[in-house]
Amino acid sequence: MRKLFVIGIGAGDPDQITVQAIKAMNQVDVYFVIGKGAEKQELVDLRTAILDEHMRRPYRIVEVPDPPRDRTPDDYQGVVDDWHDRRAQVLQELFAETDGAGAILVWGDPSLYDSTLRTVERVLARGELSFDYDVIPGITSVQALAAQHRIVLNRIGEPVHITTGRQLRAEPVPDALVMLDSECSFTGVAGNDVHIWWGAYLGMPDETLIEGPLREVEAEIQRVRAELRGRKGWIMDTYLLRSGGA
Repeated sequence: MRKLFVIGIGAGDPDQITVQAIKAMNQVDVYFVIGKGAEKQELVDLRTAILDEHMRRPYRIVEVPDPPRDRTPDDYQGVVDDWHDRRAQVLQELFAETDGAGAILVWGDPSLYDSTLRTVERVLARGELSFDYDVIPGITSVQALAAQHRIVLNRIGEPVHITTGRQLRAEPVPDALVMLDSECSFTGVAGNDVHIWWGAYLGMPDETLIEGPLREVEAEIQRVRAELRGRKGWIMDTYLLRSGGA
């Protein structure tokens, strides 16, 4: 039976690859890499650098064209559902044409705000292609953020709330770990006692960190974020908000 690995590769640092991931990678013949345009070629290059460092056998890379989608839809769930369906179709066609074990390298961990596992399940649900797959966990940007800022994510005996920028705009709570925020949604969080720990390109050569009282550093984060995105054409950032100061 065909074999597929879904491998979490951390936030970008080749040293964040786990021993389990390296063992899985060295069973792989073909890597499926989702292409996101010329401006994000650096993400493909980082994956290639990770493979060059850890692979001990020949392999091929097959670029998967990412189907376009509306980034500001009225029906967000419907648009994302259709996007996942089209992704599944493309992956199925490419996987069916390859021999040997395949793999998809996932930023961070496949279980947290990533659509890869949903896409794989959709391919299997079609019933046209049979294969087994293993999931290898990875270090998330949330973990990398905490390590780089040298902080504990939770207060003693309290939960950790992980959300997205879209959800934070809908419910601007002052205690949250926020991912996928393209609009600096922290500016909508009220209060003068909120602290922020922000990080962009965590684990990558251009890693940038800012922390401090939210009202004092929010403008700096907006400025730095805009400069970085303008220079590189893309940005991945994560942050922790906490009321009551640091």
